[in-house]
Amino acid sequence: MSSNRHLNPGLAAVLSFFIPGVGQFYNGKFLRGIFWLIITPGLWVGTGGTLGWICHIIAAYTAYSYARSRS
Repeated sequence: MSSNRHLNPGLAAVLSFFIPGVGQFYNGKFLRGIFWLIITPGLWVGTGGTLGWICHIIAAYTAYSYARSRS
């Protein structure tokens, strides 16, 4: 990834909120994105949705934080 690419923190957060992991892909963090894509559905099913929402929020926050630190 080019170091002079400007990342939009808001876009990263929205992408990861709706589909956890996509904001990480946007940021160029592919392994983290795969992690969120795998873990979130498992927690949705395993906890009846409670931890699924928490994963959405954490994924969005981490995508936002990374994009903000890089922009």
